[in-house]
Amino acid sequence: MTPRQRISAALNHQQPDRIPLDLAGTESSGLTAIAYNSLRSHMNLPPDPPQVFDTYQQVVKIGDDLRRALEIDTVPLHIEPRRWKPFTLPDGSPCRIPEKWNPQPQDGDLVVRDTDGNVAARMPAGGFYFEPVHASLAAVASPAELDKHARAIESFDWPAHADESIDDIAARAERLFTETDYAVVANFQFHLLAAGQILRGYQQFMIDLLADPPLAHAILARLCDAYCRRAEALLARVGSFIQVVLVNDDLGTQNAPLLSPDCYRSMILPYQKRLFAFIKSRTDAALLMHSCGAVAEFIPSLLDAGIDALNPVQVSAAGMDTAELKRRFGRHLTFWGGGCDTQQILRAASPQQIEQEVKRRIDQLAPGGGFVFTQVHNIQPDVPPENILAMYRAFKKYRDY
Repeated sequence: MTPRQRISAALNHQQPDRIPLDLAGTESSGLTAIAYNSLRSHMNLPPDPPQVFDTYQQVVKIGDDLRRALEIDTVPLHIEPRRWKPFTLPDGSPCRIPEKWNPQPQDGDLVVRDTDGNVAARMPAGGFYFEPVHASLAAVASPAELDKHARAIESFDWPAHADESIDDIAARAERLFTETDYAVVANFQFHLLAAGQILRGYQQFMIDLLADPPLAHAILARLCDAYCRRAEALLARVGSFIQVVLVNDDLGTQNAPLLSPDCYRSMILPYQKRLFAFIKSRTDAALLMHSCGAVAEFIPSLLDAGIDALNPVQVSAAGMDTAELKRRFGRHLTFWGGGCDTQQILRAASPQQIEQEVKRRIDQLAPGGGFVFTQVHNIQPDVPPENILAMYRAFKKYRDY
């Protein structure tokens, strides 16, 4: 099977020739820049300062040589900058960042300002990531005031530093489809809950959901409208070249759902249903939902909304037992992740423990198809490269059906 056929079989709940593998096909199944540089060095691959496409998470595009070496089955389609420039990571190793992403020192931190001069992102001294720190809708008191903030809502999930055109994206999508046999994963984000949290301020939007539903609905409706317009423009050009569309919204914490099922069904689900249906009306690609944490309670609703696969399958979160998830949802849902816990196992376990973890997850998630192997979320800077390779050796040992 080709990589594209392998992914397609898994999404259609058929057993491919072997379990498909994703690394860096999505913004939540890749490597941070420091981990990437460490892995390349450990594998004796030539230096290749990575392009940091996700400036907040510091997640990178991987080189084709690494994709071939690990026999990865996916390739991402991101919204990217037109040009890149050199930058130095916190550990002193090199990378490249978008030309229009301009970190500047401030009181020992690094900050990035938006086009209006507001500090939009901050990496604290000694940190590894940028955090969003400016809530552009924080002072809004009623839906009538949202017109003044239309630009902030319309542009969410398409930052100014990702300044390539739709023509650029379409050309790359066609090239990836025609010149490779990887499964092409479109990373278009489309956050709803998280967008409200960032635009209003995390705490304030969670309050809005309960205390000011008209305002929360107005924000979510405008976001959904903007995303549908964006999906219309993008999918008209790339819909025939992609096999998967990634959508994002974290609905869970480590220990419980982030919001009650009733609040989710009344406030978030209607907009997910509308957006997901619109996307699926414009492409035959499968819909992959990224949602961290304890999200088992939401899976029936997400299936009803039209998702085909779930990532990252956070096995360390409450209620995310892989055997039980496969038993309950395996006929209808593809598990895109859950292959190895990253919080403890990949970061700190022995190679033998990593192999045991990988074998257990494969045994529980792979039977009958419906499984794409990848670790739980992005590989962080403190993960030793030896452990990353131990995971891939174990995967290769147990990947055949």
